Amino acid sequence: MSFRIAGLEPSPFLPLFALSDADLNARGVQRARVDETPGAPCRISLDDAEIGEEVLLLSYEHQPAATAYRQQGPIFVRQVTKRFEAINAIPPALARRMLSLRCFDAAGSMIEADLVDGAAAAELVTRFLANESVAYIHAHYVRRGCFAARIERAL
Repeated sequence: MSFRIAGLEPSPFLPLFALSDADLNARGVQRARVDETPGAPCRISLDDAEIGEEVLLLSYEHQPAATAYRQQGPIFVRQVTKRFEAINAIPPALARRMLSLRCFDAAGSMIEADLVDGAAAAELVTRFLANESVAYIHAHYVRRGCFAARIERAL
């Protein structure tokens, strides 16, 4: 079963980088400079920001389903215009971390989940997607529980 992982579309985030810190703070967004890597996994590029690079930390609704599983949480974004997108490939930020893979049905209810080392995630993703009830998978970073990426069947 082939799968597709794509970073978030950059266009909604790019205008935020031009705002002042006061304007960002009014929106609940924090600007930061990266001081260690890995440490700030970007949800657009799906790789870690480099030391000295500017990132924004903001709350993002990654599970908007009208179910008990509706969720939002903190994410980092870099000022990049191209998002990661690949078939049957685990992106760098995910591959270097432990992941929680959470499977959702078409109604947005969680139906299965497990933990996996990111470098070995492709096998579990493939197994999960073989279940026809799984509409999509959310990957979360285990340590802090933050949303990492959405995984879908490749068409």
